[in-house]
Amino acid sequence: MAKLLSLFTIFFSAVAAYGSTEESHRFSRNLSPESMGLKEEKLSHLHFYYHDTVSGTKPTAVVVAEAAITNTSATSFGKTFVMDDPLTVGPEPNSKRIGGGQGIYAWASQEEAALLMVLNFAFTEGKYNGSNLSILGRNAILTEVRELPIVGGSGIFRFARGYAEARTHTYNLTSQDAVVEYNVYVFHY
Repeated sequence: MAKLLSLFTIFFSAVAAYGSTEESHRFSRNLSPESMGLKEEKLSHLHFYYHDTVSGTKPTAVVVAEAAITNTSATSFGKTFVMDDPLTVGPEPNSKRIGGGQGIYAWASQEEAALLMVLNFAFTEGKYNGSNLSILGRNAILTEVRELPIVGGSGIFRFARGYAEARTHTYNLTSQDAVVEYNVYVFHY
């Protein structure tokens, strides 16, 4: 009987040890927002201007790729840019800079002037300094108001979600430089 009790003890000890090892190597677990230091969710409205300069000796957006058909396409299909465009309080080039619009945009439609935007608004001023908002979406640039989704963020914008409204403020047909007004509505903690 003592032998049988010893075998049961060894068996259940092994099962318990295996179970605790599995528990410590779990793939996921539920957390409360408070355990992450998250407090009440708030909705913020940000308003600024994005200056996309593709001309001159100091462009803020440069071509990094083109497709074989880009030059014969009415929509520049396949042309891809990397940008580090200033974000400013006002539309004037010398307006106070509050950050940069950094990322990639590509002409992604063969039928209309529409971009695929992969963009981070990287803020450098005030309480948003060091925080970012991430956008991934379609920008049909000839539409008066375009809506782009906010898919995330960092810093003060951790767990961000929302949308950005883009309106072309000015566009130069010769240089193809543009100033775009953004109204951003974002939920964050």
